[in-house]
Amino acid sequence: MGVSYQESPSLLLQDLKVTIKESTLIFPSEETITNKRKSMFLSNVDQVLNFDVQTVHFFRSNKDFPPEIVLEKLRKALVKAMVVYEFLAGRLRLNPSSGRLDVDCNGAGAGFVTAASEYTLEELGDLVYPNPAFAQLVTSQLESLPKDDQPLFAFQMTSFKCGGFAMGLSTNHTTFDGLSFKIFLENLASLLSEKPLSTPPCNDRTLLKARTPPRVTFPHHELVQLQDSKTSTVFEATSEHLDFNIFKISSQQIQSLKEKAVRSSSSCSVRVTGFNVVTALVWRCKALSFTKVEEEDLEKESTILYAVDIRGRLNPQLPSEYTGNAVLTAYAKAKRKALLEETFGRIVEMVGEGSKRITDEYARSVIDWGEIYKGFPHGEVLVSSWWKLGFPEVEYPWGKPKYCCPIVYHRKDIVLLFPDIDGDSKGVNVLAALPSKEMTKFQDWLEDTLS
Repeated sequence: MGVSYQESPSLLLQDLKVTIKESTLIFPSEETITNKRKSMFLSNVDQVLNFDVQTVHFFRSNKDFPPEIVLEKLRKALVKAMVVYEFLAGRLRLNPSSGRLDVDCNGAGAGFVTAASEYTLEELGDLVYPNPAFAQLVTSQLESLPKDDQPLFAFQMTSFKCGGFAMGLSTNHTTFDGLSFKIFLENLASLLSEKPLSTPPCNDRTLLKARTPPRVTFPHHELVQLQDSKTSTVFEATSEHLDFNIFKISSQQIQSLKEKAVRSSSSCSVRVTGFNVVTALVWRCKALSFTKVEEEDLEKESTILYAVDIRGRLNPQLPSEYTGNAVLTAYAKAKRKALLEETFGRIVEMVGEGSKRITDEYARSVIDWGEIYKGFPHGEVLVSSWWKLGFPEVEYPWGKPKYCCPIVYHRKDIVLLFPDIDGDSKGVNVLAALPSKEMTKFQDWLEDTLS
């Protein structure tokens, strides 16, 4: 297999020595067209994603764009961006008449934070490794504001001693999915270059409104009903000690997995893609990483989840520039025994069938299920892919990012896929967080499947 490594936390910078210089609010540069306060409807897909997503975008120094110039350009561009992305200056609220969350587009502002680190960008070390200290590069809560008046969007620029800097963005997940966030970044880059928006956004979330009356026409094994008001998500952070490990899967190994899948596949009904083979690899390794290989354990069912973009699957199709969450959770399930004994090609087929299942009617059924039952995705493991979202490809006036990554927290039931940095553009980094004994098993099965 390719190089796998786990960097000891003792070798990582525990404190990036970040000093906050300014923490304030910024506001849209002009009044909205209607000049009236309004609410933005949130779909049932948006409703269950009320949590912050934090990403960091690292940039090398550029003599033509010192941090102080970059800062002012970013401030002006974000102010302009909030005219068309007006919900970013709003606040999430519970609508008393409907009992649903919506966005009060009240122009209350977005967070804007200026900071500096005492380190150079190179001194941060390996940017791919999920250093918990990277959380210092992002602001999600403004101390000057009460808890019920926190912005949906907060931006932090942290400059390094070398002239490089990091853009830290915190967005409530109700605002964007990965694809629409990429479009937001591209639009921001256009505004920074004093150009028109590259892709004007579509903010109409009613395009994913439930049918009247709602009709659930499929069984939805990937969803679980909300049991009580205190439960927010199945995938909670754990206090259990977990080892982090990053497995680098090269483009050559991905090609070998594809060939292995084709050789051992029983049908041609599913595309053998890089994502499908890597996800099948993760599913097998995660399901078999339990410490005891007993018949009772092998009879237990394993369910893997992953996101599928539905913009092009609906009839009529959603606009590609739709800003909301237009992703649903695909699933595959099987007994662990099957994941041990079936051919790799069959496991890839099961993964691919999960995506193929999501048609227009299936997607509408999921949305209607949410209208009736109130719940969220549930499974043994979720594959969260940042592999091909394309954040590092966005061209800013000062160049493309050196690396982009989310802030990663301890979650043993989430496996993340990241692109490589300055290397194999078609390879992938697989980040797993597991208890030590399970991590050893995970790596053993990884090597077994890749052999």
